[in-house]
Amino acid sequence: MAGITASLSIGQIAERTGLSVHALRFYEREGLFVNAVRRGPGGRRVYSEDDVNWLTVCIILRASGMPLPTLRRYADLVREGAGNEEERLTLMREHQENVISQIGRLNESLDLIRFKVGVYEDLVDQGSAARPCHAPSPSPDGERTPLLTRSAGAEAT
Repeated sequence: MAGITASLSIGQIAERTGLSVHALRFYEREGLFVNAVRRGPGGRRVYSEDDVNWLTVCIILRASGMPLPTLRRYADLVREGAGNEEERLTLMREHQENVISQIGRLNESLDLIRFKVGVYEDLVDQGSAARPCHAPSPSPDGERTPLLTRSAGAEAT
């Protein structure tokens, strides 16, 4: 039975991709599908495994922060077929740089969060979370910053 494409409903595609039915319709309106969404009897949308695979790529690119216009341009290029690989490469390299930058910012954030978790673990382990602590603590950039406490309703920083 090679060559037979499974027909999947919009509900099945939503379940398999984690996208809502509303999001799938939005993707179609925005021109994000590589292949035109087919219609079955009664006008219902019919999808294929290729659509699932393409949507998986779209989901990953969106999760990595690719803007819709860039994703739309990428879909256009894929839809056009061979001959525009250089433009696809440029698009992906630009997005790769954006993701690398985003990862750097997230790592900086994670460093601060890990530091703060350590501070609070130490306070809790010492049983002093409820007592005022006025001793300065080092911040990730080496400066000393005072810890505030929960006294008088303030949260520790």
